[in-house]
Amino acid sequence: MTQLPNEFPDFGLTPEQRREAVRGHYYEWPGIDGSSGEIWCYGDRFSYRPGETVVLHISSTAPRFSIHIVRDGRVETKVFEKTGLSARWQDTPDQCSVEGCGWEASFEFRIGDDWSSGAYRVTLSAEGRDGQPIQSHHLFIVAPLPGRKPGRVLQVAATGTWLAYNTWGGSNHYQGITGPNRDQYATMVSTQRPWCRGFVVLPKDAPRVPLEVAVPPKTVPRYPHMEWAFATGHSKKYASSGWASYDSHFFRFAERTGYQIDLASQHELHFSPEILDGYDCVVFVGHDEYWTWEMRDAVDAYVERGGHAARFAGNFMWQTRLEDEGRRQVCYKYRARAEDPAYRGDDVTRATNSWEAPEIGRPGSATFGLNATRGVYAGWGGCAPRGVRGFPVYRPEHWAFAGTGIYYGDLLGADSHVYGYEVDGLDFEIRGGLPYPTATSGAPDGLQVLAVGMASQVEESADIPIEDQFLTDEDGRFTAETLFGEASDANLDKVKRGNGMIVNFPRGKGEVFHAGSCEWVAGLLRQDAMVERVTKNVLDRYLGKS
Repeated sequence: MTQLPNEFPDFGLTPEQRREAVRGHYYEWPGIDGSSGEIWCYGDRFSYRPGETVVLHISSTAPRFSIHIVRDGRVETKVFEKTGLSARWQDTPDQCSVEGCGWEASFEFRIGDDWSSGAYRVTLSAEGRDGQPIQSHHLFIVAPLPGRKPGRVLQVAATGTWLAYNTWGGSNHYQGITGPNRDQYATMVSTQRPWCRGFVVLPKDAPRVPLEVAVPPKTVPRYPHMEWAFATGHSKKYASSGWASYDSHFFRFAERTGYQIDLASQHELHFSPEILDGYDCVVFVGHDEYWTWEMRDAVDAYVERGGHAARFAGNFMWQTRLEDEGRRQVCYKYRARAEDPAYRGDDVTRATNSWEAPEIGRPGSATFGLNATRGVYAGWGGCAPRGVRGFPVYRPEHWAFAGTGIYYGDLLGADSHVYGYEVDGLDFEIRGGLPYPTATSGAPDGLQVLAVGMASQVEESADIPIEDQFLTDEDGRFTAETLFGEASDANLDKVKRGNGMIVNFPRGKGEVFHAGSCEWVAGLLRQDAMVERVTKNVLDRYLGKS
């Protein structure tokens, strides 16, 4: 096993700054860089097809800028470059996170017919007021053209979750400057704003959420990823979502190991579900928390018809709705029962609550075999900080583990820390030393539980004062109220102990494999041979290669 350091990393913050890094609400906004000046950019859409036109909306303190675009795969391939372009500063509404920035179009270009599907990173550069360079990053996806794609994998980027966590402008689905006191999270967020710092590109040493520190007993929880973000000027949520922290690592792994892979956004599932029909294998990775009803319909129908869905991702939690042709995402979350108009309309099943809310009637397990409310936190804060770093394996004879040499009771991916920081699970029981979903778990017929680890919805320690806890029991109370109607101590006790699983099951003519952890991609990033082998086993089976 990897020997962990005994001390938290030091990013030069005072104790007060460290507390602000975790408790405070800091975000990117027009004017944040003051006298040095700045340049920002967003696109009219998340994704385009070859031959279509990208429209960029740019606000800059500098009158001239240059643009550099690379395809961000196994190797970075430059596809476009131009200098001496005109820009100007554009005013931004206070509630741009919700309403969109409303900037006029600044520059447009055509996607080349030869631009292969993938993520394209845009770098805008200009000269600041002090003569020093200023820069910003944007990302767009080139989705594949329609048609049959034998032998190719389609990866679906978790753009709903990117939107939910984007801090640019002050509000997202977690914290915000909305409401009468400017202290509430936004129930609606706009695509028409830049990505926050750290979503598109990150340095290699940026901490991930799970702790890479040996935590002695009674240690007050620390959050190195948020401390690093505060110290370096990155978004507080860079480690929770985005291309740079999650989706990119799977895409690069696939290309590095010889797979032919295309990329689409979740919005394709919503508006163009037929995109799935060209593929034998569709993959979802990383932190993949926010979905619309229509996105789920697309995946369910695809698998029923004979498709193969591989989800190496965690936290399948919230239903969302899209408005304004997909430019606005709605999710009332914890306030849904009190505020979401769906509860006063004709169809409460579309309420933007947890998928496991009984009135919605469509638990996450119905699509991917696992539920977020039976999983959640592991390996950070006060939630199993010294727990398993990999998946404890129960059924090593399963085809997914072929060639790994793994035994019953071994940990899969412990050295690369693939288990955390949010996981999905099921209510289960042990019979004869093997896990089985309970009759009331919501597990699909034929589901096999291959691996199970422990997780928690509550920071529970008699030795850590509540003022030193970040998560406390708020999510646990919400789950208790969601599932059982009341956030009582008795109901909290029913939900606070969670788990994370690897499962596999058939549906219709197709099949689903789900490794229910956000951090599976860490095993690919860190080139963990056993994690890579399991991933290849799944892809090869679903592509008909094995």
